[in-house]
Amino acid sequence: MIEIKLKAKEERRLLAGHYWVFSNEIDGLDTSIEPGTLVRVLAHDGTQAGIGCFNPHSLIAVRLLKKGEGDLPEDFVFENLDTAYTYRREHGLRKYGRMCYGEADNMPGLVIDRYGDVLVIDVLTAGMEKLKPQITAACQKIFKPKGIFYRNDSAFRALEGLSGTPETVGEVPETVEIEENGVKYIVPIRVGQKTGFYYDQRENRAFLKPYFKDKLVLDLYSYIGSFGITAALAGAAQVWGCDSSASAVEFAQKNAKLNGVDDIAVFHRDDAERLLSAMKKGELPDQPDMVLLDPPAFVKSRKALPQAVGLYVKLVKMALEGLKTGGYLAFSTCSHHVSRELFMDIIRQGVSKSGKRAVLVELRGQAKDHPVLIGMPETEYLHFALLQVRE
Repeated sequence: MIEIKLKAKEERRLLAGHYWVFSNEIDGLDTSIEPGTLVRVLAHDGTQAGIGCFNPHSLIAVRLLKKGEGDLPEDFVFENLDTAYTYRREHGLRKYGRMCYGEADNMPGLVIDRYGDVLVIDVLTAGMEKLKPQITAACQKIFKPKGIFYRNDSAFRALEGLSGTPETVGEVPETVEIEENGVKYIVPIRVGQKTGFYYDQRENRAFLKPYFKDKLVLDLYSYIGSFGITAALAGAAQVWGCDSSASAVEFAQKNAKLNGVDDIAVFHRDDAERLLSAMKKGELPDQPDMVLLDPPAFVKSRKALPQAVGLYVKLVKMALEGLKTGGYLAFSTCSHHVSRELFMDIIRQGVSKSGKRAVLVELRGQAKDHPVLIGMPETEYLHFALLQVRE
């Protein structure tokens, strides 16, 4: 196995719990090594720091699969995925959920979402691309799916020098029906956002159920209707959902009908900022008691962070301005570039600019099938807060 040696003292971050080696931390970077090659990472004193997948053309040059001395088990792909599934089963997740979450499951750059008999997989790195045959074999053995869909459409693949052509193993339909928290959804797995559904908000949707009772709810960036339909089934008086995607709105409407709440949860194609402005001016048919604000990941890179923060602050400010005393705002961000501290600062700025007084009812994160690896803050990306407007 090829050996990669670190510069002096560059192993300190790995010892603190991180699993990435950056290109500027390597002593004599060899750019001739094929991307995705397994390498042995040595500290400057020659001791083994771990084994990982190497890509000389990426800022993240090595993504570790194993820390410390020793070799990888011969069937490490199966062992890691089987361990990941055992963890999910311990938390009651079998048919629907994220079955592998990258570094947190010792498979950096691999995301596997299960939709019953179908797996949707994102392979984000050259290392996982090389392991695709083993990944397919392990998934077939563990989950016994009828079909596996490799989306291959993430922008991260281009950074790793990978193609964007989707691949199908077995039978993969255009849509699947799943169930979460007692709610049924038709999910577009081939053309939907991410892998088709946002499992990471599962526990936050369940948490909000008591707050929906008898409320008029404005569900912004509603996608296929998961928050809004949950609200309707939990006793909301009325739900108005909007999304800029006509396809997403169509699926939200189908899902509302599937759950028998299409008279309560109404979805339209519209612009979130336009609706927030209309809400502040009192131009909506009625004033919402609760706003669900779950915008997309505005932060695609660290360079885009300042602009994204400004937009998040603006949205929080506008939502609070339109809420009456006692009203609720559920607000989320979904980028690892937004830390928990920055998320709270966005809320503080939004509250201050709105001129309202608000309290933090609860601060939450991503669901348990998206585990946060201690020592690696990049695995914590979803932040969720419920605020209430006070006098």
